[in-house]
Amino acid sequence: MNRLLLVATAATAVVALTAIGLLMTGGLRAPQVVDISTSAPVRSTGVPNIGGPFELVNQAGEPVTDADFAGKKTLIYFGFTYCPDVCPTALQVMSVALEELGDDADAFTPIFVTVDPERDDPETMAAYVEHFGDNFIGLTGTPEQIEAAAKAYKVYYRKVEDASSSAGYTMDHSSVVYLMSEDNTFLANFTHETRPDRMAARLRRYL
Repeated sequence: MNRLLLVATAATAVVALTAIGLLMTGGLRAPQVVDISTSAPVRSTGVPNIGGPFELVNQAGEPVTDADFAGKKTLIYFGFTYCPDVCPTALQVMSVALEELGDDADAFTPIFVTVDPERDDPETMAAYVEHFGDNFIGLTGTPEQIEAAAKAYKVYYRKVEDASSSAGYTMDHSSVVYLMSEDNTFLANFTHETRPDRMAARLRRYL
């Protein structure tokens, strides 16, 4: 329970500043944030070739596929629950942006996909995503399923040694929120520097 409370508060500015302080003193290792904006293959239409079929498990332990989200716009972010600052900040930005949309937020389904299935089982995902909103969906799966989903969305991630972690490792990963259409076609992306108000303003264009 203590870890969940820390996760919830990590999304606030106070904890973000604390994390920065720890990084400066060497007490915390932040996952590497990778810019992939120029690396995604492009279709002849000029639309980035991002997105595709996946088979994962939601926070209730139920199998889901991309077909379960057909007819809905989705906001998809890949990260992991033990992420000290980047992931909770990105999810909090999504949460606040959707709050700013009011009733229009129902047009978007926020999805968090783990890149650390070894630690992020359905129960862990359920406890984590509930801090960001009742409508958030957490997805996990086997390492092979996660790899396939990450490949479809052009997400970079890798396990790296971390002596400060009780598990002995952390995860480096790209940090991008993808906005996908009702037929799972790429519409837009938001970097880790996007503010909630700017995300909300851009989402309104797709209502």
